[in-house]
Amino acid sequence: MPAVRGDGMRGLAVFISDIRNCKSKEAEIKRINKELANIRSKFRGDKTLDGYQKKKYVCKLLFIFLLGHDIDFGHMEAVNLLSSNKYSEKQIGYLFISVLISANNELMKLIIQSIKNDLSSRNPIHVNLALQCIANIGSREMAETFGSEIPKLLVSGDTIDVVKQSAALCLLRLLRTLSDIIPSGEWTSRIVHLLNDQHMGVVTSAVNLIDALVKKNPDEYKGCISLAVSRLSRIVTASYTDLQDYTYYFVPAPWLSMKLLRLLQNYPPPEDPGVRGRLIECLETILNKAQEPPKSKKVQHSNAKNAVLFEAISLIIHMDSEPNLLVRACNQLGQFLQHRETNLRYLALESMCLLATSEFSHEAVKKHQETVVTALKTERDVSVRQRAVDLLYAMCDKTNAEEIVGEMLNYLETADYSIREEMVMKVAILAEKYASDYTWYVDVILNLIRIAGDYVSEEVWYRVIQIVINREDVQGYAAKTVFESLQAPACHENMVKVAGYILGEFGNLIAGDQRSSPFVQFNLLHSKYHLCAAQTRALLLTTYVKFVNLFPEIRVDIQNILKSNSNVRNSEVELQQRSMEYLQLSQIASSDVLATVLEEMPPFPERESSILAILKKKKPGMSEGVTGPLKENKHPAAVINNTGVSYTKNSENAPSLAVSADLLGISSSLHQPTINSAPPASSNNTSTNLLVDVFGETTSPTAGGAKSAIGDGIIVKNEESLKKFICKHNGILFENDLLQIGIKSEYRQNLCQMGLFYGNKTNFQFLSFTPSISSPNNLSTKLNIQVKPVDTVVEAGAQVHQILNVECIEDFTDLPLLTIQFIYCNVQQKLTLRLPLTINKFSEPTVMNSESFFTRWKNLNNPTQEAQKIFKATYPMDSEAVKAKLIGFGIQLLTGIDPNPENYVCAGIIHTRTLQVGCLIRLEPNTQAQMYRLTIRSSKDTVSKELCKLLHELF
Repeated sequence: MPAVRGDGMRGLAVFISDIRNCKSKEAEIKRINKELANIRSKFRGDKTLDGYQKKKYVCKLLFIFLLGHDIDFGHMEAVNLLSSNKYSEKQIGYLFISVLISANNELMKLIIQSIKNDLSSRNPIHVNLALQCIANIGSREMAETFGSEIPKLLVSGDTIDVVKQSAALCLLRLLRTLSDIIPSGEWTSRIVHLLNDQHMGVVTSAVNLIDALVKKNPDEYKGCISLAVSRLSRIVTASYTDLQDYTYYFVPAPWLSMKLLRLLQNYPPPEDPGVRGRLIECLETILNKAQEPPKSKKVQHSNAKNAVLFEAISLIIHMDSEPNLLVRACNQLGQFLQHRETNLRYLALESMCLLATSEFSHEAVKKHQETVVTALKTERDVSVRQRAVDLLYAMCDKTNAEEIVGEMLNYLETADYSIREEMVMKVAILAEKYASDYTWYVDVILNLIRIAGDYVSEEVWYRVIQIVINREDVQGYAAKTVFESLQAPACHENMVKVAGYILGEFGNLIAGDQRSSPFVQFNLLHSKYHLCAAQTRALLLTTYVKFVNLFPEIRVDIQNILKSNSNVRNSEVELQQRSMEYLQLSQIASSDVLATVLEEMPPFPERESSILAILKKKKPGMSEGVTGPLKENKHPAAVINNTGVSYTKNSENAPSLAVSADLLGISSSLHQPTINSAPPASSNNTSTNLLVDVFGETTSPTAGGAKSAIGDGIIVKNEESLKKFICKHNGILFENDLLQIGIKSEYRQNLCQMGLFYGNKTNFQFLSFTPSISSPNNLSTKLNIQVKPVDTVVEAGAQVHQILNVECIEDFTDLPLLTIQFIYCNVQQKLTLRLPLTINKFSEPTVMNSESFFTRWKNLNNPTQEAQKIFKATYPMDSEAVKAKLIGFGIQLLTGIDPNPENYVCAGIIHTRTLQVGCLIRLEPNTQAQMYRLTIRSSKDTVSKELCKLLHELF
């Protein structure tokens, strides 16, 4: 019988074989249910089960649990196995308990008693099993029960090495559960002296424990420094034959070496000259060994050697007191910058970022500038390019600032979406920090807006305005430069804001030139007016009223603009109010009053750059600003700045604006000079919305969503907002009295980066704020969506930014769902809406001539390749509006192709991961009947039908 059953547990082997031979899921479940019924009957009815049988059945339960099935019995039998003297039975009992019994189970008292018995056993194997179980469960109750017992095992002279290893790791686990059990007093030196233990396994486990204890109480465990250096010295100077059992591919004890180097990074350089000298000798030896020819060509050898090297360099950087070592470390890292291994290049750049901050090694890092710039341009891995940007930023100083800023600006035009925003901030900071000539600074910021306008945060252009206002020597140049920038055919809205502010203050400095006369300046600015968002138009209105003071000769033209219907009857209350008040001011006030109220803005208080503060405090998935208020301006008389905010100089109530909210007061209304709170949830006055509108459109409470507060589990039907997103990438997706959701997207072939902006419009925090993305109808197989997390708390009046990275795998028809849950005023809120991710977003316009278009058109003559729809026009059949919609759809409008000049012919390529689908489109209008005939041909019928459906919605 023993030979039959033995430790092999033949019954278990047969059961596992049966499960593997099941042909279907149903057969597997049937076999498992049969086995569970058999085990249950054995446990209930057979009182004579021996240890072997209990072990066998408990093993079967474990296997069933690991297959994903719930186990609700057998716990008591597993606990009974703990009292067995046989190792295999006790082992299975502990395994079952560790996996299946929770910390608050009612059997825990029995388990703890069994563990106590095993800890006091003379059998080290039983002690080890008990320690491993404690570490696996690691509950607070176990920490309180065994926290004082395990240190005794750890330092006892009678404890064998294997048990010491387990005791050290077990104590570390309990320490993470309950920090109050930190051994102190007499235990301190005894635990520290484990670093001198002859058994390398004990030392390796002890280093982990000591490192955790040092972080909790560094002063008490300071004695570990000399012992750690001594042990490290013995390892570094040993040959691989001295530590044969602990040598990994010719590298002596690499894991222990790394742990010791990390332990030493918890303290400043050793004060004792002997210990310090020995440590420096160890670090020099590690650097020397890195230069030696490899003892093996296998990758494991180089990985182990480089792991120790990088940890040694981290310690050298941490010490920051040995110039020779720092320079040598820099040179060593420089060799890795062109290494074929991507991970090594990444780690080298990361470590050199730290070396660049040291006065001893900064110059040595600068020698590798060309290599880093080359890596930025040619590196395939975006994370390595990110580190290259960080290193260029860190190595920048007055001697190389213009060169580095120029390289970063050049790269910015083709940079990945994920790093553009941070690059913009870093370029702005470097330009300001190292600007010896502020005309260069102005040029850099304006170039920044031209190249990456969508990624230029408000703080960046706020800052350039502050600097121009504070420096008289650059005001004329700034006015001339922004005037020239406005003349570009495509001018970003941020450029319009900067130009409007600066020309409103200093336009008179360039008005002497006929090419930039007052009338020319005004006409140029006003040509951009109707293309801008309400926020920018409000700023331009203030510029116009400033022009009334600067250029009286164009007063009548400005007054005509101010009293035009598009302003005084504008649906945006802010624009109405500014227009009416500015008009009355220009008509009634005397020249002296105008000169006083509309005089040039006083200098801003000198303080740390808000951009630098944001870069320091930036968190993943959330845009943060400086929370501290600005200093007050105290100058005599009342002034209106270019944002329309009026305040009284020498007033004790001068505005104190929060940098993160609105540095220049752009979101404020005329009678709200300070930004202290958002409007109440019940307010219907959208003009008081203090959220920064990054989407360039007016914010209406009914924009694509319900007007009332969000209820519990509302599914928002946002069809209207989805329709407008077919032809645009940015805008408001949803808004009500509590929440505003906006989108900014960029598409490149089959890739998309979408920014979701969640704005809290209330006076109260949103708690447990959790947005999530779901994919209906197996959409996840067609769209790969990666979501970055956001903070779970959204402050009153604040915006949270979330990034979605999307890859189109194959063509699709469904839309992803965005579900948002949060707690507002102790009430759970939830809404679900569809995201505007449609297949046409991944289209690339394609230029074709008439011959190639119709050749391709005739080749796509299979009925399954064509989708056609004849429908009545929903909107006016205006030619320019139709062209704008077709171009916004993401396709190329081909002119002169169709024999009928009234027809619209377009071509594009839909990019997916698996293939590219060419699409040809003909839109034939019948103006008399107010009808369209839309025909789309492509190699995939699903693409043709989906594009046809989307285009139909536009017309």
